[in-house]
Amino acid sequence: MKIRTMLATLATTSLLAAGAALPAQASGSSEPLGNQSLAAVLTSDGNQFDNNAGDFDILTEAVLAVLAAKPDSPVKVLTDGNVPLTAFAPTDLSFRLLAKDLTGRFQWSERQTFQTLVDAVGVDAIEQVLLYHVIPGATIDSRTALRSDNAALTTAQGGKVTVDVLAPRLGIVQLRDTDRNDVDPFLQPGKLDINKGNKQIAHGIFLVLRPLDL
Repeated sequence: MKIRTMLATLATTSLLAAGAALPAQASGSSEPLGNQSLAAVLTSDGNQFDNNAGDFDILTEAVLAVLAAKPDSPVKVLTDGNVPLTAFAPTDLSFRLLAKDLTGRFQWSERQTFQTLVDAVGVDAIEQVLLYHVIPGATIDSRTALRSDNAALTTAQGGKVTVDVLAPRLGIVQLRDTDRNDVDPFLQPGKLDINKGNKQIAHGIFLVLRPLDL
């Protein structure tokens, strides 16, 4: 089956309300958590494409594009800081590599990369990919993740992601997704615990989690 056809089937995937296999507050702190949303953090830098391959502009634009096309999308949970969740945030370079994998061409421009992905798979498939990066009901900080080898997390898309702690002392953690033919993403040192202290937390990752075997 062609990649575009396989990704298009994501649009019909039923969303599960199941949470992660970890407690709702897994931050290791007894202090109450704040209500700043991840959407507020993602858009705090002015919300524009740039030349920094290590930040999250393409991810931000993908979230905004889904919400513009589908205001009631479950992706909207990222705008509600009262809802606990953990998100894995692919860097801009990660999306460039995904676009190259899908089209055979590497786009140097973030804007062109974003448009290439929209043209290749459509907003509905992008919505499902985004939801596959969200673990609802659990605020999982990096310290907890390093103690969670083989934990199976249920995503907002309804799929599974497995935590594989390869080297706890070095902080090397890989996330096993559904695609068995490609390299699985890694947590990105230096880009962890984004929005820590709030109910919604994010960790930067290198490469994009794939909810289908492509």
